[in-house]
Amino acid sequence: MSTIIDGNAISLSIQEKIKAEIKNCMIRPSIAVIQIGENTFNDKYIAAEEKICNAVGVYFRLYKFDDNTPELTIINKIKELNNDEYVNGIMIQLPMPPKYNEKRLLNTISNGKDVDGLTDINVGRFINGKKSIVSCSALAVMHILEEYDIDVAGKHVVIVGRGKLVGRPLATLMLSHDATVTICHQGTVNLSDYTSKADILVSATGVANLIKKDMVKEDAVVIDVGLSIVDDKLCGDVDFNNVSKKASFITPAIGGVGPVTLACLLENIILCYNAKNTK
Repeated sequence: MSTIIDGNAISLSIQEKIKAEIKNCMIRPSIAVIQIGENTFNDKYIAAEEKICNAVGVYFRLYKFDDNTPELTIINKIKELNNDEYVNGIMIQLPMPPKYNEKRLLNTISNGKDVDGLTDINVGRFINGKKSIVSCSALAVMHILEEYDIDVAGKHVVIVGRGKLVGRPLATLMLSHDATVTICHQGTVNLSDYTSKADILVSATGVANLIKKDMVKEDAVVIDVGLSIVDDKLCGDVDFNNVSKKASFITPAIGGVGPVTLACLLENIILCYNAKNTK
């Protein structure tokens, strides 16, 4: 039977460290979140972001735009926030409606306030091994493995999903820790041929119950990052009830990676704050 990873406990530990650090801040750290259009999953996640920010003392601002808002209006708001000395971090809640130029909007965010690590400059610096802001979800996976003393060096890590928030940055982090990395995606033929050979399997697709028991190696570590809404309930990528009988460690869809990702957002906010305020 698997050891079920407790993401809530890891998150609370990080939050306590952030609280202590904020007590020494001369000005209250803050984040501005931009939401474009209606999205049920985004609504839930933004509510969780606001809750954890309030819990540690980070000032949370939300700017909502309907999907008829001209792109220039949103760009101008981002530029205004870039110039606001009391805003330390800016993020656009993804996904956004496809009518908008996502790349243009993300790259409007100042690199020093890009708490998601998605501007071209931050991504470039990260890939080249320079100091940069890194995606919260990718950092969360590494936090979890470290907390449970799971060494990735020399291990075969299979990541299902090549997105900018998880798959790609996580592959770079894993490589920097000497793992052997395979990335699978929607174009991968015979997915189970790859997942069944993974020492550490990370799924981040948003496809409910994609990973079945017969796709997982005995005693593999299974990290479920993907979430989707099925019948008004949050559902993970992994068939938890069955895969948990085979894996050595596994994250649940709820209370696994999600709380740690939120805590890593706090870490990135403080990173941006310190970069601006520490000389």
